[in-house]
Amino acid sequence: MGAKLLCLCLASALLAYYIYTPLPESFEEPWKVMFLESGFRAVRHLAQVADGLGLMHFMEVLMLFTNTEYVAPTSDENVTVTDTEFSNVAVRLYLPRKPADGLRRAVVYIHGGGWCLGHAGMRSYDRLTRQTSDRLNAVVVSVNYRLAPKYHFPVQFEDVYSVVKFFLQKSILSQYGVDPDRVCVAGDSAGGNLAAAVAQQVLKDPEVEIKFKAQALIYPALQTLDLNLPSYRENENKPLLPRWLMVRFWSEYFTPDPSLGEAMASSRHVPVESSHLFQFVNWSNLLPEDLKKDHVYTSPVYGSSKLAQKYPGFLDVRAAPLLAGDAQLRGLPLTYILTCQHDVLRDDGVMYARRLEAAGVTVTHDHAWDAFHGAMMFVAGPTELAVGHRLLNRYMEWLNNNL
Repeated sequence: MGAKLLCLCLASALLAYYIYTPLPESFEEPWKVMFLESGFRAVRHLAQVADGLGLMHFMEVLMLFTNTEYVAPTSDENVTVTDTEFSNVAVRLYLPRKPADGLRRAVVYIHGGGWCLGHAGMRSYDRLTRQTSDRLNAVVVSVNYRLAPKYHFPVQFEDVYSVVKFFLQKSILSQYGVDPDRVCVAGDSAGGNLAAAVAQQVLKDPEVEIKFKAQALIYPALQTLDLNLPSYRENENKPLLPRWLMVRFWSEYFTPDPSLGEAMASSRHVPVESSHLFQFVNWSNLLPEDLKKDHVYTSPVYGSSKLAQKYPGFLDVRAAPLLAGDAQLRGLPLTYILTCQHDVLRDDGVMYARRLEAAGVTVTHDHAWDAFHGAMMFVAGPTELAVGHRLLNRYMEWLNNNL
């Protein structure tokens, strides 16, 4: 009996140790966030073990879990939902059933998942895009681009851009009753990266006559040069996106070669020939004082030119929209950027907001001081969080008022 009690106590202590994660005081519902993070951490650990043993690729293990969240396209009394293809790329289409006074608004939505995970049919994304269609009485196109590690940059970008060019044709917009002057591109995390890159490409593409009215970037990943920004340092182990995982996502986006990930992890992947690009991500000039804190800016440490020659994608503006020159930013559409204080990607969004404003773009920068990466997706079920509802409502309100 004593031995069983001792084992129970030890097991309980180990479980509590695994679940407990120090969190900032500003977090609401901290124990719920701890349980949420411990679940994600357990999946990541399982994926690392399977990968290390050669049983299955790390990302493929994570994909098994995200696939359990898949829901079939199901229409309801407010929205008609179908899976189809635009320009040979899979999309999930949401058409509102409520009558419209005139032409409708439209949103092209790009899901997150580090370019490796996710699906328009995941429960959280289906819920978000369905709500967007219903609440805004808007047509929503949710893009199912191909994923790493099977496909690498620029495939993800090209899939999304193909959908955008197809949808922005006058005949297609007319077919769905969409006002050509009221189309937005939006996305979260890696999807925010793709949304920003696509918005830049549409602006300069003479073949695309209809341009976006707005772009909405939800905690976007925007640059590959400096993975040691203050936000990367402060939030290295914060929910739900630790630094090492973001570095892994970045490297897998470009190649399965682990040497790129290793160089990125130590911030030694940029060759000296590309030193001029650091002006676009110099946080000492672009971050406000309350985010700089006591961090000290140091000059970049350059790496071998061989990596950039083998995998030039990580220096491509289509993969890192923050590397666009000022002239490329002028004329971009009305912009909403959501950043979270406790997110490694925080400073990417903050710097992009600063640079867009300097280029004359109208920007709404919504900074959530009490939130972490991915928080907007937790609005239902056992993982429902109050902060998720607040972020979602602010995003929806901005869309409703500006699109």
